[in-house]
Formats: sequence, structure tokens, C-alpha cells
Amino acid sequence: MDTPQTILITGSAGFIGHALALRLLAEGRRVVGLDNLNDYYDPRLKRDRLAQLLGHATYSHAEFDMADRERTAALFEEQRFDAVVNLAAQAGVRYSLINPHSYVDTNLVGFVNLLEGCRHSGVKHLVYASSSSVYGANTRMPFSVHDNVDHPVSLYAASKKANELMAHTYSHLFGIPTTGLRFFTVYGPWGRPDMALFLFTKAILEDRPIDVFNNGNMERDFTYIDDIVEGVVRVIDHAAAPDPSWSGEAPDAATSYCPWRVYNIGNNKKERLMRYIEVLEQCLGRTAKKNFLPMQDGDVPATYADVADLVAAVGFKPATSIETGISRFVEWYRGYYRV
Repeated sequence: MDTPQTILITGSAGFIGHALALRLLAEGRRVVGLDNLNDYYDPRLKRDRLAQLLGHATYSHAEFDMADRERTAALFEEQRFDAVVNLAAQAGVRYSLINPHSYVDTNLVGFVNLLEGCRHSGVKHLVYASSSSVYGANTRMPFSVHDNVDHPVSLYAASKKANELMAHTYSHLFGIPTTGLRFFTVYGPWGRPDMALFLFTKAILEDRPIDVFNNGNMERDFTYIDDIVEGVVRVIDHAAAPDPSWSGEAPDAATSYCPWRVYNIGNNKKERLMRYIEVLEQCLGRTAKKNFLPMQDGDVPATYADVADLVAAVGFKPATSIETGISRFVEWYRGYYRV
């Protein structure tokens, strides 16, 4: 596959979308961004990310909801994309217990609209965000893409698993190369305000207690944003291909007879949440007041990514330490919020 030069990024004003778009623009590629700038979290942060992108001559922006079938179809008719990267989603495990319909609208309806756009316009590769949450009730560590993931514990996770299945259908029926990326707890500058690092930093600087779930007995495979972006860029340029060794007698959950793949992108290292907080305290020069709480519905006690398939396919393994990553986040946070 030739290097894709015109790329549609959905969720381009989001945390990962913004970082990916900046990287692709720096490489001289043309990026079309799609984002509805919703108010799930502070739209100011999204608009400030978008402002950085609009400063590039090779970036153009469309502002609407991809659940809008007609407008999404029109975008694919007006433009020709070599590749599509779907990072737009209703995010958050806990929010899916409060507003389940928003996950259906964006993560399912919006995703099928994208699949249809790819189908009718000859897109050469669809890359889409899945999530480590698809592993659900799995407890065997590290999580492998070759394991069955049929036991989600939140609607968010179920919607991401559904994306993988929907993509497989389109790869089977229409030969569209599709690659799903299961992201593991992404953090870093310009991050999401609903994520732990952002919430903890804000609370500690305001001398408020932080909520620590499962009484602190959580482990996460924290993955720095630059590592996520590097992995995504390499995958964009490595279109999914059929696995000639795939067998219906013993189906591999990570590959297929059609051009469909899934990969984990994680740091391949689980860290205790209390260690994560400890590093943040060191970077801020303050000790957190901790409010220990039980596990929340829909959450899992640990995540840990096996990234062997990613390494084999694109030669990249995330490796940024939480010491480096948290320090960079705190530096950005202090500068952005002037604290």
C-alpha cells in the first residue's frame, strides 16, 4: 500500500485525534478532521486543540455528528480519503451507566455510517479505536488479542467489541482493510478531563481529596500519548491483510481470512494506581488527600497489554515510563491553566 496522503480523522478535536493530526500534518500529509465538539467535557479544551490544527494549511475541518447519515455520506462524496482513522466515540465506562443511548448513537450508528462511507468511496484502510475494556471479565494477564473477548462488563466495552464485529463484516463482504486498535489507559498533555490523571492533578492543586476506587487496589497499563500516536501512524501505513493460516476449525480471534486485524497498543507493563499517584505527588510537590472507595460498576481491577502482534506487524513497542509521561503532563497542565 502506498503511504496514505489524505486522511480523515474523526474526533480530531479530541485527545488522541488532536495529537495524531498534528503528527500527520508535520509529516506533510493532508488531514480532514471531523468533530461535533460536544460538551461531554469542557468544549474550550476541544476548541483550543482545534485552533492548533486550523493553523495548518493542509488541515480542513467538518463540524457535525457522524451519527448524521446524510452529512457523513456527503463528506465521503465531496472528499477522497486514502485512509480513515475513527477516534470519535462516546468515551467513558462510568458514563455509560448514566447515558447508554449516547453510546449507541455515536459508537454504533456513527460507526456504521463511517463503514458505509468507506465502502462507497474506495477507502484503502479503516483504522478505528477499540479499547482495552473489551477484555471485560478476562483475568488472564497480559491480555492477548488472541483471547476470546465475549464477556464485556460495560456498555462502552460492548460498543467497542461491536465495532470490531461490524468492521469484520465489511472486511468480509466488501474487502475493506480494517484494523482495530485496543488502547490501554492513554494519558499525557492535552488529555481528557474525565480521566484519572487530570482529575487527580486538578484536585491536588485545589487541595481537595481525590477519589481512589477499589481502595487503591487497581492496576493499569498506562500508555503515553506519543506512544499511541506512533503506533497508530505505523498501523495506518500497514493495511490489514488476510491471514493465510487462519482456519475456521480453530478460529484466531486476532486475525481473519479477510483483511481484518486487531492489535493492543499498551505499555506492556501494569502499574499500581497508588504508584501512579505517588509519581504525580512528586511531580506536583504535594501530597494527595485520598478518599478510598469501593470498585465502581463496569470497572475492572487490572489491565495489562500483550503487544507482541503489534511489534511483529509494525516494529514498534510503547516504552515511555510513567515518571516521564506524568512529568510532561504536569508541565503542560501548569502552563495551560496557569497554575
